[in-house]
Amino acid sequence: MRRIILRSQHLGAHGMGYNTSSLEELSRKLGPEDIPTLIGILKQKNLTVGAEFALAAQCEAAIDPLHVAALQSDDLLFLMATEDTLRLIAEFEGCPSGAKQHAASTREELADARDQMMQRERREVELREANDARIQRNAMKMMDPAQAGQLTRTEREEVFQRSLKASGLDKQPRTPAQEQLVQRMYRTMVLGEAVHGSAPQ
Repeated sequence: MRRIILRSQHLGAHGMGYNTSSLEELSRKLGPEDIPTLIGILKQKNLTVGAEFALAAQCEAAIDPLHVAALQSDDLLFLMATEDTLRLIAEFEGCPSGAKQHAASTREELADARDQMMQRERREVELREANDARIQRNAMKMMDPAQAGQLTRTEREEVFQRSLKASGLDKQPRTPAQEQLVQRMYRTMVLGEAVHGSAPQ
């Protein structure tokens, strides 16, 4: 199937690529039974464009499987490739008018889903950045004995875990020397032994 996709490329103004002739050729050489495999190939970056054309050549038969696969995926690039495929179906003269309309309406629905996904990702990034900034501020407070006592046990443990990750000590297994260092960091940062001389109340 990969060979069929690659051999359907034609020489154009920008070199070898896919065009209307590719769609016509792929519609003859591939069928609806190939759609599940083609959707898998669509996720492979080196064959994404070819898989888009191969799926588009199946017209109506490819629309619902693409729709379901896109809604089940959290991969933004795959969702965009699905939208591109539906656009090709909507523009391919070899597809019936009903399939073109179905592809266009499905593409609009997926565009809305993509926008929502991007908004969620932006919110998650903003939340992570705000959380990182908060932990960084708490780490600075831990360096000041006057402010260290203001931190809760949970806040001190957050700083401790971040320090472990930054130093590469969060991974197992650890050597005995590393384990001793981790325990010393825990007593200092979480229990406050080095800061207060005893565990905070």
